[in-house]
Amino acid sequence: MSESHDPPLTDWELPRPHVVRIAVAPEDIDAYGHVNNSVYLRWLDRAAWSHSAALGIGIEQCLEIRRGMAALRTEIDYVRAALPGDEVLVGTCIESSDRKLRVTRRFQVRRASDGATLARARIEYVCLNLDTGRATRMPEIFSRLYVP
Repeated sequence: MSESHDPPLTDWELPRPHVVRIAVAPEDIDAYGHVNNSVYLRWLDRAAWSHSAALGIGIEQCLEIRRGMAALRTEIDYVRAALPGDEVLVGTCIESSDRKLRVTRRFQVRRASDGATLARARIEYVCLNLDTGRATRMPEIFSRLYVP
């Protein structure tokens, strides 16, 4: 799965989304001839990590401070199928944050060629202590940067 950060389409449903461009890979296609629904989760994860890094919270920093945001609840509405040869744009933004424990992101997946919305998603994350696997209060950098 390749990724680039080309200029995104306009008219997003999300306010000022962080956008990644991803090429559909042959292994993304299922027996029905379209992108398997499980692939969308990988795409959402990739967009979330890219956005976090752009905000200043990269994986290296999470590992260093032993804190991270883990998916607690995921909702995906599939609108249209992504097909072999497509490139998709995955946009994300922080919808809400309690600045203590939880952050909610919204996502929109669009086909790059025509801008059609393929999926919409919302993921609720909880701050996790990477050593114990338990929910924990956000470090200051998370509460400062993970805001709408």
